[in-house]
Amino acid sequence: MMQDSRTLSPRASGIWGKLGGAGIGLAVGGPLGALIGGVAGHFLVDRVGAPFGPTPRDVIFTTGLVALAAKMAKSDGVVAPSEVDAFARVVHVEPAAQAGVTRLFDLAKRTTDGFEAYARQLAVTFGDEPGLLEDVLDGLFQIAGADGAIHASEEQYLRAVSAIFGFDEAAFRRIAARHVRLQDDPYEVLGLDRDADDAALKARHRSLVLEHHPDRALARGLPPEAVAIASTRLAAINAAYDLIAAERGLR
Repeated sequence: MMQDSRTLSPRASGIWGKLGGAGIGLAVGGPLGALIGGVAGHFLVDRVGAPFGPTPRDVIFTTGLVALAAKMAKSDGVVAPSEVDAFARVVHVEPAAQAGVTRLFDLAKRTTDGFEAYARQLAVTFGDEPGLLEDVLDGLFQIAGADGAIHASEEQYLRAVSAIFGFDEAAFRRIAARHVRLQDDPYEVLGLDRDADDAALKARHRSLVLEHHPDRALARGLPPEAVAIASTRLAAINAAYDLIAAERGLR
């Protein structure tokens, strides 16, 4: 049985504690707001300041990630246990809020709104911060690849989300290369041509480390989902650099 929300502190309830019922749903607006409004009563809510004022960006980020993950799960018709486990690793949910998050996931799968509506709302909300949109796409890749492969229907879905987010083909391949094997994929991960010289390689690596370091996500007050995604992305960037450096005999 779920506890009374008054027994939870803001830290204990995490972003799910910020879902202040219909007030938050109305503040968010659009398909994500409708989704939140439809399920918020089932969350444990810390109401201090929640129904009024700007909607926290971490709520929009995580709700959007959950909604798109749910639609992706529906796209191939099968939700593998490994995908469920990956979802749990990417989207951090306190045990007390698990029932509510499961309801949110299930409701998103059943809504008549297509994934395009959720993706467009995220694209508009975070249009000034494309790194957050890349975080969402990275999270979806992590979930899709949990069973060891990105299936054709999942790749099609991810390409469509990427396009709505405003990423071109080169950007999509760069993001995908962190999760699946592509030709010349270490270079794809770094966004470099194979004929780039050593100085360009080192400069690009330093730039990407600064841009994608998890501390930046922490400094911006983003949710644990974004920090975990950034950590995984930085590991892929470092692995790609190390592979190229080893091939070139760089120290």
